[in-house]
Amino acid sequence: MSSQCVTSKTGPVPVVVREGEAAPKPDIADPEHQPAAAVTQPKWTRYIPSVLFLAVFLAVLFLLVFLLIPSPMGITGSQPAREEPEDSDATNPVVDLGYSRYAGTYLNNGVSQYLGIRYARPPTGDLRWRAPVEPEQTKGIQKAKEYLKQFGPVCLGLRDTAGNEVDEDCLTAYIWGPSNVTTETKLPVMVFIQGGGYTHNANANWNGSQLVEASGLNIVYVSFNYRVGLWGFLAGEAVRKDGSLNAGLLDQRFLLQWVQKHIASFGGDPDHVVIQGLSAGSGSVALHMAAYGGRDDKLYAGSILQSTFLPAHPPVSELEWQFNHTAKQAGCQGAADRMKCLRSISRDDLQKLNDASPFPGRASNPLYYWTPCLDGELLQDHVTEMFAQGRFHKVPALLGTVTNEGSTFVPDVSSADQLVSSVVDNFPKLNSSHTDELITLYPKEDPLPQHDTYFPSLSRAYGEGTFICPTRTILNALCDSGDVATWSYRYNVEDNETVAEGFGVPHVSEAPAVWAPEMLPSRPKESYFTYNAGSVSLVMHYWLSFVRFLDPNVQRMVGAPVWHPWSGNQSRLVLQLPDPVMENVTQLERARCDFWQSIGPAINQR
Repeated sequence: MSSQCVTSKTGPVPVVVREGEAAPKPDIADPEHQPAAAVTQPKWTRYIPSVLFLAVFLAVLFLLVFLLIPSPMGITGSQPAREEPEDSDATNPVVDLGYSRYAGTYLNNGVSQYLGIRYARPPTGDLRWRAPVEPEQTKGIQKAKEYLKQFGPVCLGLRDTAGNEVDEDCLTAYIWGPSNVTTETKLPVMVFIQGGGYTHNANANWNGSQLVEASGLNIVYVSFNYRVGLWGFLAGEAVRKDGSLNAGLLDQRFLLQWVQKHIASFGGDPDHVVIQGLSAGSGSVALHMAAYGGRDDKLYAGSILQSTFLPAHPPVSELEWQFNHTAKQAGCQGAADRMKCLRSISRDDLQKLNDASPFPGRASNPLYYWTPCLDGELLQDHVTEMFAQGRFHKVPALLGTVTNEGSTFVPDVSSADQLVSSVVDNFPKLNSSHTDELITLYPKEDPLPQHDTYFPSLSRAYGEGTFICPTRTILNALCDSGDVATWSYRYNVEDNETVAEGFGVPHVSEAPAVWAPEMLPSRPKESYFTYNAGSVSLVMHYWLSFVRFLDPNVQRMVGAPVWHPWSGNQSRLVLQLPDPVMENVTQLERARCDFWQSIGPAINQR
């Protein structure tokens, strides 16, 4: 690997922008995005008793001025005049997408919210297991979900029960952006691809309004649902002939194309889109970077990969057994047209089959049964191989992992043999030579609370093999390309309760710090409202700086260290409290990752 990588286009030590100051215009590929204001400090870290008197005084003064001086904007003076369709409700924003008009909601922080926007036709009936198609034209304003402030139904995951919140008809998008925008505003766009192991929409209802507010109302944020499990990743030659392989990935790409067509209607810039993924969503970002041999379809200008999940991606030929198993369970194995038979089955009956089974020759279910496959078109080879060959779309990237990626996935094991058995359940092509080396590289470690003897070793092995080491492979490929700057991190903010449970800093722990703790559907650990609250401003500043400037340093938090790009010494930023620091990857971790890279063919990663 080369010892030099591309550094930030804003220079080795970018300027720190202090709160309330205008940021300098960085030298980036899209120079027109000069910020209107520095990143707004999140509200949960802004309580300063010494300014309360001043705040009250200014509020009273503003009220007096408001009452004494007539406003040409009337009672809605905080919002500028907006052009609305004739049949719109003036109390709600309305966007015209050509095929439909959607009503959103004005939030109280200068952000407009649009929930449940259909970006593709319902993938039901004959459209099951086919590539997404354009939505049908509608009349009037679609407003039910927007007015009720509800998200649309998420896509059916493993063992889900269909209903109002989970359905086969699920291809909807959610947008948050500043209220005072036009089609010429051209703000940077952040598109989030959610995780869930390709088996669930695990992050469907995460609210992006705080990210928009914290940016100083300088970004547009998009999230969406895509097909998963049986509905998104059924594979076999029958699907190839009468349908589309990797339908879930095609949904994602279709959404990115939808953003190119329509994001200007929300004030976004289609030429400055940053795709962000978490877990399987991050793995999806990597797959899109390598899609069609790395073809540049002008869909995005930067990427954020958080805890990149790269399970086995088998070729279609190795998944015929899975298709046959599904068809047999559905009573379609003997049908003249098995795809027609599968499409005729009711949603609820087919959903009963949306579950996992052991891989051939194994007794236990794998952690992840439905995953993307190598279809020879969208995915032409294993993603790490594509990156190693330089066959990927080269854009600035920010990527990393948490310290203990595997801890919440693996079972308790008490021996080296049980460790090996658990790993082989997920990677059945491993041989005895592979497993012997595995035991050598992952010996028994110091015990962890509430767990058995070999749990720490198995946790490290699965976490590195599935998340940490594939991330390193991508980082090195980006570095070796010599074309783009890349930044890496290790999230190490510890919650005392989670550490006491023996999980350390587990998978997706960084979520409260990236999105803000109040924006997640389920309440995060209390530490994010107390002793870990400082991580929110730290992380959010870095992330939003990257989204706006393709460099995490331009508007990093005051006092935060310069985040140096990944290079030949494999340096990454440890995001921790009280003091984040740069570190080099240890020689032991490098050796373990070299092992995982060497057995790539056996685990269908390479």
